[in-house]
Amino acid sequence: MPQPSSTPAEGAVHIPVLVEEVLRYLAPQKGETYLDLTAGYGGHAARILERTQAPEKAVLVDRDSNAIASLTERFGDTVRLVHADFGTATTQLVSEKAQFDVILADLGVSSPHLDQAARGFSLAQNGPLDMRMDQDQELTAERIVNSYSEEQLIDILTRYGEEPKARAIAKAIIAARPLATTIELAAVAAKVWPGHSKVHPATRTFQAVRIAVNDELGLLSKNLPQWINLLKPEGRICIISFQSLEDRLVKNLLADLSGDRYDATIRLLTKRPTTAEATELVHNPRSRSAKLRAAVKIKN
Repeated sequence: MPQPSSTPAEGAVHIPVLVEEVLRYLAPQKGETYLDLTAGYGGHAARILERTQAPEKAVLVDRDSNAIASLTERFGDTVRLVHADFGTATTQLVSEKAQFDVILADLGVSSPHLDQAARGFSLAQNGPLDMRMDQDQELTAERIVNSYSEEQLIDILTRYGEEPKARAIAKAIIAARPLATTIELAAVAAKVWPGHSKVHPATRTFQAVRIAVNDELGLLSKNLPQWINLLKPEGRICIISFQSLEDRLVKNLLADLSGDRYDATIRLLTKRPTTAEATELVHNPRSRSAKLRAAVKIKN
C-alpha cells in the first residue's frame, strides 16, 4: 500500500485535535471504508488510514482549495478526493448509494485559516474581510459587513454569535462603513465593549459573520441525518465541534436519532461530549474548545 507523506503542504501546518479519542470511538479496522467530510490537511486521515490500510476505500472531502492541494500532495491518488462543501458531497454520496464503516466530521476552522491573514478569519491579524472556506463562493464577510441592513446584522450577531450587544455593534458597523479589513471590524466591536477581558470583544462578532458566510449551521442541520444514512450497520461516526451552537445542534440531532425506542437508528457512544486532555492542551491550545460526540449505527 502506498504510504502517505508525513507532512502537509508547505505553509499548511495544522495539528488535528482529539486524535486518540477519534481513534478510540471510530475504532477503524483493516479493510474498512472511511469518509472524512472535512479532511482539511489530513491529520486525522493519516492516522485512520494507518489502521484501515485501505486508501482506495477512503473518501476525503474539503471545500477549501488549499486543503485539497495539500491532501493531493500528502496522499496522491491513493484516496478519492472531493473538492466540495460537505453538503454537496453528502448529496453526491447518497445518490451513489455509498456507505461507510467510519465517518468523521471535524467542524472547526483549521489553523492555516487562522494563521494566514489573507484568508480574513483572524481578528488578531490584519487581512481582508473574506472568511470564505470555499474561495470560489461569492458571499464574503465584506459583503455582509458593508451591505446588509441593520436588522440583518442584528439577526446574524444574535443567532450565530449570541452577542448581547448585537444591536449596538450593528449600529456601529453601519456608522463605520465602508470597512475593508479584519482589524477595522475588530476595532468597531471593541469600542462597544470598553475595558479589558481575556476574550477579545470582537470574538462573537467574527464567529457570527464567519458562520453566516459559510452557512455552517444550515449545512450541519441539513446533512447530519444523511450522514447516518451513509453509515453501514454497526458503522461509527465522530463529530467534533468548537462552539456551543454547533455542539448543541449535534447533541440534539443525535438525540433525535437515538434513544430507547423502536425507530432509533443509532446508539450514542458519548453521553457527554469528550474534550481534550491536559497533555493535549499543552501542545495544541486550540483544542481547548473542541467537543467530540460519537455514535454507532444500530444493526436492525
